[in-house]
Amino acid sequence: MSFHGHVLWTELNTHHVEAAKAFYGAAFGWTFEAMPIADGSTYLLAKPVGAETPVAGIFEMSDPAFEGMPDHWLSYFGVADIDAALARVPALGGQILRPAWDIPDVGRIAIVRGATGAGEGWMMPPPGMRRG
Repeated sequence: MSFHGHVLWTELNTHHVEAAKAFYGAAFGWTFEAMPIADGSTYLLAKPVGAETPVAGIFEMSDPAFEGMPDHWLSYFGVADIDAALARVPALGGQILRPAWDIPDVGRIAIVRGATGAGEGWMMPPPGMRRG
């Protein structure tokens, strides 16, 4: 199966990380593993009880740029060639909100707004992590 067009990841973007951990820990039995990110903050990987593989992430919206933005879930869709896909976004009626950037061991990702106005992430995993 190809990853192109499939949801590859989902993350909670929140101003309230401890409340999110308490809620999803109690609701789903998730445990959380801290993963440092380049800006010095921490990203949380959410794992079901006893699982090695995370099912979601939690990102703290602590930067002033996120002031006033409500907490929300963001899904990342897989794309085979992110740069080629992003080049088509304006012609398709969408908007590139954050151009593609690389995250080591994760892939190349971008944030776009589709033609309906919904925000979403697009992700091109590194070659060794691609399915199909």
